Amino acid sequence: MDPKPIKRDKALQGFSRDHHHSLLLCWKIRTGFSKGVSPERIKAYADWMFENHIRPHFDLEEKYMFPVLEADHPLVKRALTEHRRLTRLFHADQDIPKVLGQIEEELEQHIRFEERVLFQEIQQRANAQEMAQIDKAHDHEKFQDNDRDPFWA
Repeated sequence: MDPKPIKRDKALQGFSRDHHHSLLLCWKIRTGFSKGVSPERIKAYADWMFENHIRPHFDLEEKYMFPVLEADHPLVKRALTEHRRLTRLFHADQDIPKVLGQIEEELEQHIRFEERVLFQEIQQRANAQEMAQIDKAHDHEKFQDNDRDPFWA
């Protein structure tokens, strides 16, 4: 049984596009491993992605989206816990192949949770003013990738 596509409110579409690019990071990590690319090269790209796209994305979610729900809401608590865990993984500099594998798995699971569960709850609960604030907070410029070392190609 195929799940129905999720109808995403316009205000959240930029955040969903960010998720798409993070899912591509997961794919790039898997592809890099399958091609025998050195973990250091993959980690350099993952670090760039975290600093330039993922960390700012986390900050925007935490500042503008999560407050739509209560601070102690279980979905918010889970998302914040996952943000902290992913941040620790991206900052890890020991056992890089293992860390990259964990990033790939946990980031994908986190995105699926936010898209399928958390964003749905926020979309249902947010009023028009909150949705407008979320939309305004997101930078809707086109994604700029770092293609200096396209190890995945």
